[in-house]
Amino acid sequence: MKQVKDHFENEAEIFDELIRTIIPLYKDMVNSLILALPFHRKEGMKVLDLGCGTGNISLEVKNRFPNGQITCVDLAENMINMAESKLSHYSDIEFIRADFRNLDYQEEYDAVVSSLALHHLQREDQKSFYRRINRFLKEGGVFYNADIVLGSTPYLKETYLDKWVEFMLENHSQEEVEKIWLPKHREEDFPAPLINHIQWLKEAGFHEVDVVWKYYMFGVYGGKK
Repeated sequence: MKQVKDHFENEAEIFDELIRTIIPLYKDMVNSLILALPFHRKEGMKVLDLGCGTGNISLEVKNRFPNGQITCVDLAENMINMAESKLSHYSDIEFIRADFRNLDYQEEYDAVVSSLALHHLQREDQKSFYRRINRFLKEGGVFYNADIVLGSTPYLKETYLDKWVEFMLENHSQEEVEKIWLPKHREEDFPAPLINHIQWLKEAGFHEVDVVWKYYMFGVYGGKK
């Protein structure tokens, strides 16, 4: 995870601009996650944002649920600093710089959300971490994740990757994609097929598991405790 941390420390200041040139339909993906949260607009629920980055998910949570209380967690200090700046006009957001694998909450949250973070864990760690997320939640709480996913067959995996590269080439040179972004993906990312995530969530104790949005290599999925 140190390599991932260093990567995000270096890119924090340009992350918001960069992410829209790397992740296709990024805004749609974020909006889909927010719309999946089954709360009344004025409800004062507690939300845990794992790998909060610069605070994009938390900002949209506050826009839709102004009374929501959020705990933002990220490993990179520069990311936390950017999130604090972006969300500085809210007094009910807590910022924690930590490795989210070391958190030990027990039934404290109504919702756990994450975006483009959990795929940095090894597959077995992703599977086991879903059980920990389940423990973070109150009974009836929900978890939704927006992240990289793989296709379920070699052909689909290749097709998804081709579509992602096609999008990046609209915004970056072929040299940059081949020498920077694809190597980072191969070295730092450990995505799994979406069908695996669905099974892992069920095994972790979630029900009403569903995929609320998907575009080739990117998806939003989750369930209820």
